[in-house]
Amino acid sequence: MNEMNHSKMIIDADTGIDDALAILAALKSGKADLAGITTVFGNIPVEMATDNTLRLLKLAGFENAIPVSQGASRPLARGVEFATHVHGKNGIGDVELPASSQAAVEEPADDFIVRTADELGGELVIVSLGRLTNVAQALRKDPSLPSKVKHLYIMGGAVRVPGNVTQVAEANIWGDPEAAEAVMQSGMAITLIGLDVTMRTLLHQSDLDRLQRTCKPENRAVADFINRSMQYYFEFYRQSNGFEACAPLHDPLTVLAAIEPGLVAMESMRLSVECEGRHCIGMTVADLRNRPAVGQPVQVGVEVDAERAVNALMAIF
Repeated sequence: MNEMNHSKMIIDADTGIDDALAILAALKSGKADLAGITTVFGNIPVEMATDNTLRLLKLAGFENAIPVSQGASRPLARGVEFATHVHGKNGIGDVELPASSQAAVEEPADDFIVRTADELGGELVIVSLGRLTNVAQALRKDPSLPSKVKHLYIMGGAVRVPGNVTQVAEANIWGDPEAAEAVMQSGMAITLIGLDVTMRTLLHQSDLDRLQRTCKPENRAVADFINRSMQYYFEFYRQSNGFEACAPLHDPLTVLAAIEPGLVAMESMRLSVECEGRHCIGMTVADLRNRPAVGQPVQVGVEVDAERAVNALMAIF
């Protein structure tokens, strides 16, 4: 995306397996100028997400180069549940990475987001890969944030497809629906990369085998980590979805959407998040009527060139 040349990016992540791949892709792409990484609970507790993020920066050769700010440890209004069965006990497929000498900054994530948006004068792009709690808390602290953020890319939601944590809800939105609804209705410029496109974008073991053969020499350790951590993910998707040696690229596709225009086709929809229903909590509800009236307009990913997306991701390394 040409606008990224001037824009700086904050990645907000609950650093699990696919978040790790997404962060590594952003770091190595040369197309994402990272102002910082903020962490949030989700796949795992926030302290673990922070630790994983610091270890990933070291692995990728960015130790002490990009600030990491720890954020929310629980949703705005409800209890917290973790998905260790999806991402392993340590969140990154139980692969052990060397500890980093870098520590998280003192400033909490919501303050970090508000300050960075102020300092960058309308050039901040946020890529949210987890629960939207940090962004919602930043909005509470600075209601004028939507006018200061250039664009928010969200991995989340399921509009015309089933959910993955309930019949209708995708995990990131379901994990803090009040935060998601506050963000959706804020008027911020939003692109939603949800299960409509991520479940069609599958990374196969054959792609990883190719990566290990063809990666740049300096990315050997990164490629090895990606291959090892993805094994846990492949096994989860085999058991849950019957996928054979492959898994969807939820978070990496969201980073790709931010840096590679045209990979994902968008449609503008008015969107709301269900926060109260018995069966539908966390559902991203699009007003698909001829004259939509409910919810704020959001760009929703509806089609993806999956092969091109996977190739673009592998080419980064």
